[in-house]
Formats: sequence, structure tokens, C-alpha cells
Amino acid sequence: MSHRQVLQVFEQYQKSRTQFVQTVAELASRPQNIETLQNAGVMSLLRPLLLDIVPTIQQTAALALGRLANYNDDLAEAVVKGDILPQLVYSLAEQNRFYKKAAAFVLRAVAKHSPQLAQSVVDCGALDALVICLEEFDPGVKESAAWALGYIARHNAELAQAVVDAGAVPLLVLCIQEPELSLKRIAASALSDICKHSPELAQTVVDAGAIAHLAQMILNPDAKLKRQVFSALSQISKHSVDLAEMVVEAEIFPAVLTCLKDPDEYVKKNVATLIREIAKHTPELAQLIVNAGGVAAVVDYVGESRGNVRLPGIMMLGYVAAHSENLAMAVIVSKGVVQLAIALSEEPEDHIQAASAWALGQLGRHTPEHAKAVAVANVLPKLLQCYLRADASEDLQTKSKKALKNILQKCVHLPALEPLLHDAPPNILKHVVGQFSKVLPHDSKARRLFVTSAGLKKIQEIKTEPGTALSEYINTINNCYPEEIVKYYSPGYSDALLERVDGYQPRS
Repeated sequence: MSHRQVLQVFEQYQKSRTQFVQTVAELASRPQNIETLQNAGVMSLLRPLLLDIVPTIQQTAALALGRLANYNDDLAEAVVKGDILPQLVYSLAEQNRFYKKAAAFVLRAVAKHSPQLAQSVVDCGALDALVICLEEFDPGVKESAAWALGYIARHNAELAQAVVDAGAVPLLVLCIQEPELSLKRIAASALSDICKHSPELAQTVVDAGAIAHLAQMILNPDAKLKRQVFSALSQISKHSVDLAEMVVEAEIFPAVLTCLKDPDEYVKKNVATLIREIAKHTPELAQLIVNAGGVAAVVDYVGESRGNVRLPGIMMLGYVAAHSENLAMAVIVSKGVVQLAIALSEEPEDHIQAASAWALGQLGRHTPEHAKAVAVANVLPKLLQCYLRADASEDLQTKSKKALKNILQKCVHLPALEPLLHDAPPNILKHVVGQFSKVLPHDSKARRLFVTSAGLKKIQEIKTEPGTALSEYINTINNCYPEEIVKYYSPGYSDALLERVDGYQPRS
């Protein structure tokens, strides 16, 4: 065989390998082909191509493996069992930037599925190699590495700690300062995934100077970047008062409030979540948000949002109201009750209704004035309805019942309580009747209204055991009226009168 023929054979072999690996990578990008590829044993065919002498074949083989591993955890498991990871980790240090991106993609695709698979990636020494990639000149390599590190860190505190221990955090903070938008996004997302697990991990990110750089990007025009920035800031803020104060000290207010009207749903939701995480800690932090106009902005947000996007806004109003009478009044003055009542009525999901019920309970529990503000919005019958609904979740029933009790124990606005006399079950009814027993002895106008509105008649119809709290309340109410009036409205009184008529002998 001539030298030329030998070259032709090699050329043909290279062409075949290239065509094969490109075709597999293309097929692997479409979900409908995955099972067929798996059944054909494509994993074992791709593995030797990771060591191919031709760089483009290596890269395309890694890309194909990444697409397969990305599809489901079974295929990711097959990559681990095929002993492919050590080869990828070795190549991360040795190969060109295109291969590094492809190799980091495979590691990310394996790690994303479960803590166990992410641990397999860690166990093969990937963290050190990925952290070295964060120092590469090429922004695409940094991005791929940051993405893989974020996917490892997001599962649990142990894996996030392993990412921290490998030295990733200072380099990720440098990445958010790079000019490339996509690199900023992925690095901010990875920092968020590290922060979320514990105060200690969040503190590590803060100590690396992340807050100032994240805060500078809150008004960036790029929606995807803002999503990640607000997510990271809220994951830092949620853990402790100190961390929340550090975020506030970066002077994010009032600038963040404008983002509650952002066209992007996720930006809005993440901003509302950030404000919620800060407001929940202390009355001072909540007051700072109130002073910046935050309550009015969140009330508008709750009015304009629907579904899960609405939820952090609802929670934030509840947290603010829970801190003190004055803060609860700030929510009431900003028309918070109206928007929470609408959310309670129109949201189909039980968990959102439960949050609305809880927030309304926090608003109404402070003083009679607070309770009246909630009661006049016709909230009490709605809460009762949620509590009594047969198909309501346990959480919704519990929160509705507690909110009802919180509001009822302060409410002395009797017109709002009357509908509950007719519909409430005994465990709620005792609180309703208890409030009437507090007000009626001291208010003659209310006593008269109670008779004309059939309230007194309803009270006589309630069956109760002697010596119970409910029985005591009813006695107190009855003692506010002449005996004959009480008798007149008692069940069976008209029958007794008729019997007397039947037995009456007219005077001759």
C-alpha cells in the first residue's frame, strides 16, 4: 500500500469519526432521539472519542455526552458509571478553551440532577479544575465553569461548602465584575446558590465583597441579570438581621422599588422576595422600608400581580404588620387590607389564600381600630368560608381559623360580626358572642340594633352547656335586656303564648 493510500485511509477514518460524533451530538439535541441513542450503546462509543487526537472530535464527543447527561438522571448515572468524569476533569486542565467549555457542560449536566450525582462530580476532583477555569482568559470558559459550580452548590450545604473550600467565591465575585452579561448572570446565580443554604455560607460570599457589586447592578437594563442579582441579595438577606442590614447599607432603597413594576415577572417576584426577606427581621428594618415608600409600592404590586408572583408581596405585608401597631397601621393606610382581601377571594391556590389569611390576621390582631379596618372590608365571612371549606388544605384551614380568632378578639365593630352569628361553628361562635358580651352592656344604641337585626333572637337559639365560656357570654348579653324581651325571642315562646290563648277563658 502506497504512502498516499495510507493517508487516504486515515483521512477517511477521521472523516467517519467526525461525521459520527457530529451526527450523535445533533441527534442528542432532540429529546425524541435520546432513548434510541441510549439503546444503541452510544455512551461506550463516545467515551474513546474524548481521547481522540483531533480536538474538534474530542469537543463534539463531550458536547454529545453533555446533551445526553442533561436529559435525565439515568443517562447522567451512565456517564458516571462509564468512568467518563475523570477523563473530563483531566482534560479541563490540558485542553483548549472549546474543549473546556464542553467538558464543564458535561459536569454541569451530570451534577444538576441530584445531590448524589453532584457528589460524584466532586469526588472525581472536578472542583479544583473548575475553579482554575474561573481564572481563564476566555469568558466562555469562565461562564461554563461558574455554571457547573452553581449546579453543584445548589443541592445542599455540604456541596456548597465544598465549592467554597475549593476557593470559588472570590473568583465568582470577580466574574460579576466582568463586562460580559452572560458571565455576570451565571456568576450571580452561582453566588445565590451558595448563599441560600446557611448564614455561614452567605457570610463567606459577603466577606468576599459581593454585596457592593451586586447592588451596583440592580438597575441594569438586562432582565435576566436583574433576576439573578435580586435572587442573590434575597438569599443573603434571609438568614439574619446582620446580613439583611448589610444589604440595606448598600443603599438599595428606594431604587429597588422601581423594579416592582419591571416588565419581567421574575424580576418583580425576586424584588418582592428581597423586600420580604429584609422586612421580616426587625421593626427597624420594616420601618426603613415603610419610610422609603416600600409598603405602598408592595400594595400596588399585590394588586397588579397574580398567582405565585403575588405571594412574596402578600407575605411582606404580613411581616410588616406583625411587628407593631404602627407598622400594621401603615399597611392599612396604604390600602393593604383591600388588596389582601381581593387576593383571599380570587386566588384559586390554597397556599396563596393561606398567606393572605395569615397577613390579614397580622393586620387585625393589634387593636379594635385595626380589627375594624379589616372587618369592614368584609374579610371575616371570607375567612370563615375558607375555614369551613371541605376541600381546603389543612394549612389554609389552620391559618384562616387563627386569623379569625386574632381579629375577633379585638373587633368591637358589631355590624361586621353579626353575619358570623348565623354561620360560625361553635369554636368560632364563642369568640363572636364574646365580643357582643363586651360591647352591649355599655352601648344602648348597639343593644337596640341587636334586637332589631334579629341578633338577640339568634343568641337564644344557640345550644350551649351550662358553665362554658359561651354560656357565660350569652348570660351577660341576656342581662342587658328586660326579662320579657329575652323570653319573647326565646325558641318556643310563641307556642307557649298560643297555648295560653287556647287555655284562656274570656271574661264574661
